[in-house]
Amino acid sequence: MTTKPKVLISDKMDPNAARIFEARGCDVDVITGETPEQLIARIGEYDGLAIRSSTKVTKEVLAAAKNLKVIGRAGIGVDNVDIPAASAQGVVVMNTPFGNSITTAEHAIAMIFALARQIPEANARTQAGEWPKNAFMGVEVTGKTLGLIGAGNIGSIVASRALGVKMKVVAFDPFLTPERAVEMGVEKVELDALLERADFITLHTPLTDQTRNILSRENLLKTKNGVRIVNCARGGLIDEDALKDLLVSGHVAGAALDVFKTEPAKDSPLFGAPNFICTPHLGASTTEAQVNVALQVAEQLADYLVNGGVTNALNMPSLSAEEAPKLKPYMKLAEQLGSMVGQLTRDSVPRISIHTEGAAAELNMKPMVAAVLAGFLRVQSDTVNMVNAPYLAKERGLEVREVKTEREGDYHTLIRVSVKTESGERSVAGTLFNNVEPRLVELFGIKVEAELAGHMMYIVNEDAPGFIGRIGTLLGENGINIGTFNLGRREAGGEAVLLLSVDSAVPETVLKQACALPGVKLVKALAFA
Repeated sequence: MTTKPKVLISDKMDPNAARIFEARGCDVDVITGETPEQLIARIGEYDGLAIRSSTKVTKEVLAAAKNLKVIGRAGIGVDNVDIPAASAQGVVVMNTPFGNSITTAEHAIAMIFALARQIPEANARTQAGEWPKNAFMGVEVTGKTLGLIGAGNIGSIVASRALGVKMKVVAFDPFLTPERAVEMGVEKVELDALLERADFITLHTPLTDQTRNILSRENLLKTKNGVRIVNCARGGLIDEDALKDLLVSGHVAGAALDVFKTEPAKDSPLFGAPNFICTPHLGASTTEAQVNVALQVAEQLADYLVNGGVTNALNMPSLSAEEAPKLKPYMKLAEQLGSMVGQLTRDSVPRISIHTEGAAAELNMKPMVAAVLAGFLRVQSDTVNMVNAPYLAKERGLEVREVKTEREGDYHTLIRVSVKTESGERSVAGTLFNNVEPRLVELFGIKVEAELAGHMMYIVNEDAPGFIGRIGTLLGENGINIGTFNLGRREAGGEAVLLLSVDSAVPETVLKQACALPGVKLVKALAFA
């Protein structure tokens, strides 16, 4: 009987998330509000962890999570997860980037209108018993230019809403293609042009080394006099001290922030600044968004734990529901080829190349590359998987090359794995029979057809009569049953290779006896999952 994957929901989320886990074949516990010490004591029994922002998944938590395979964040930000540590341990980290997109975009639009008409301050003074009708002179948004810094999912929604109220929209985003800009109805510009032209600026980009302080003091001084700035994305994108100075001077007519460099923002240089509005990170805080992200994270984690589907992963290639069935046999073949070259290579390897040909070249290559690296590096450690293999390869200074050739060669579809060694370049290649059955078809330049499975023996020998009989006799005398013989040679009488599948592991004593047979150059035991 197969044991069900076990999932812990450690933060409060919609109760339907637990029902989804159960309906999709997982056991689930909902235990919220625990201390880090309590979580560390508990986490070892779980395969999956579903969180929001409260749970902190630290190195210490991960070290105790011996069975953990996947972490799912119900929301976008994963600042509370140590992703490098999770990657090193082979744990997939997912988020739900689209579940709160509309909610966050609407919050940014609300901030634009609040700034344009000074609604918060007008409300406060009116409720205080004043009637300050002449104290507030707003601006229309119609005809104004909105500058988007970041034109991804949320930015594109903000653009569509802004266009709906007749604003002009310019966008700075290095990943925005001209075709996509036309489709969105925006003008793609460089950052300096956006700063110079925009009446309102909204930010919709993650916090990275490239985007940190993107609105620095220097860039804020490039903005149009009277600009209004909105940030509902991430804290740290704006120099908060510089923004305060420019609010005080009047160069920036108003600013609205939902996020701060340090949160919770109990103190900020912006508090009390003129024409400043803030909210406590409410961008995703609607009933609809919280339900959406909870359901999505449950669906994603259950799909991964039960079916192997990978959606919105931050530390491994994603596999869509459409891709997964087609890629599954390719990934098995890729892992087997990586394992074979890893088991047969004795020299240090500074470079590994993965080359896809024919039908294989039309598919998503990233999962195949990760599978090759997992097979190759698992020879060194049985804790390696597709998640941590790329991380470990980089850590070891292993150069990874990817090559695609769409034309077909001798086979309709082919994966070739090559390694650079002190002895030169060595490669193995495989194909799929009937599009589902992995087969080795070339081994270090010698044509050979073999299924890679279970226990095997790899023998390099001189092509001479009687050798097959001698090796068969040796194995028989030692009680080792042969499953299949797979032969290949460069030329008659030259170097030949023999791949034998056997029913059990071959003892070291038998390997030494085989190596002592006439004409034998090399004997090695292999094992494949």
